[in-house]
Amino acid sequence: MKNLVIGTFLVFTTFMVNAQDGPGSAFGIKAGLNYNGNGDYFESINANAQSPDRNIGFHLGIYGKLGYRLYFRPEFVYTATKSSYDSDEFTMKKIDIPLLLGFNAIGPVHVFAGPTIQHILNAEFDGYDLDEIDNEFSFGLNFGIGVSFNKLGVELRYERGLNENEADFIDDNLNNGIFSRIDTRPDQLILSLSVEL
Repeated sequence: MKNLVIGTFLVFTTFMVNAQDGPGSAFGIKAGLNYNGNGDYFESINANAQSPDRNIGFHLGIYGKLGYRLYFRPEFVYTATKSSYDSDEFTMKKIDIPLLLGFNAIGPVHVFAGPTIQHILNAEFDGYDLDEIDNEFSFGLNFGIGVSFNKLGVELRYERGLNENEADFIDDNLNNGIFSRIDTRPDQLILSLSVEL
């Protein structure tokens, strides 16, 4: 699976560098903050769900852009998120690959939407590594609005994981050996600053 992510990155980078010479194409870097809450946490099979408190995370990556008024914008982004459940924390590090279609609406304002492929690199709950996540790869949806000023851009987007993706684990401190479960799907607002190179 990790080889697939590395291969995707190499293909993406090669494609965007070569496309940079074409009309209506661009390549750049982006970074920013995420305001994230993952899904519900169940301390045991019969327990009530605990909803997360949202926390701030971060992201950084690269993007490409093909087209003028209507454009295609693939991205390759490293994301770190954190959610709190009472006194426990769930942290996740992942690679996001959004595949966005956008439209330059009015002046510097553009809107966009599209699917995102997510690959979980590492997930941890209250100091426990969660190795038993259902799917290391999952899918989500991004949509948002941005403003561009020459080579600088600011964007606000919403991301939601679409397919169920849970981790089951045993936390001896909480449940005396009873299985716990946490939903790893992201539910976040993302604020980004981008620079065209």
